[in-house]
Amino acid sequence: MGYSVGQVAKFADVTVRALHHYDEIGLLSPSGRSPAGYRRYDDADLERLQSLLFYRELGFPLEEIAAILGDPDVDATAHLRRQRELLLHRIGRLQDMVAAVEFAMEARQVGIRLTPEERFEVFGDHDPARYEDEVRERWGDTDAYKESARRTKSYTKEDWLVIKGQAASLNQRLALAMTSGVPADDPQVLDLAEEHRQQIIRWYYDCTYEIHRGLAEMYVADPRFTATIDADGPGLAAYLRAAILANADRAEG
Repeated sequence: MGYSVGQVAKFADVTVRALHHYDEIGLLSPSGRSPAGYRRYDDADLERLQSLLFYRELGFPLEEIAAILGDPDVDATAHLRRQRELLLHRIGRLQDMVAAVEFAMEARQVGIRLTPEERFEVFGDHDPARYEDEVRERWGDTDAYKESARRTKSYTKEDWLVIKGQAASLNQRLALAMTSGVPADDPQVLDLAEEHRQQIIRWYYDCTYEIHRGLAEMYVADPRFTATIDADGPGLAAYLRAAILANADRAEG
């Protein structure tokens, strides 16, 4: 006889009204009816409902869910595999957000701007102040340097901790892609390269694709940059360079 609408609502933690709505729009119609005409759901219906709710939780609109579930070339195993990939991606994004929030919470408790001691605490052995004279000599007349100097001058420890957390997260994801054998010109790696550029734009200056190309070359030409980037994985500086160049090619057509 299958399961009643009330039983299914309890199993799936949804409302009876939602199940009625799914039936009315043809998204989940029960396979049978009782002698009295009440809806009865079988195991296949429950499996479809599980997929529906997964996609719903991931933010898919009902119209798109209907198209996905209605694809005759995609079986239940393929749906589960796709849902797993989507959920893992969501988990990764949420973990990045949690890390950034935790950094911000820690810094918020401090609530002061960087002293030399705090700068060392944030950057450790990679204190950017070490190269201030060299940077000023090489790029002091550029608009990018002036904009970066103006903006970073007002940054608090909270800001630097967030910047550090975002950069570390990006480097870890790049290193994972590299060690997993994903080519540097793969679309997902190009998206990471673009995220790298956007971080620069957000925190420092307007990083055009031309400037980004120049940075990519510096990452492998200057052994100090190479050593810092490769700390997250041998060869990462060269991998990042290749990704940045390919991303610029993609953007510039």
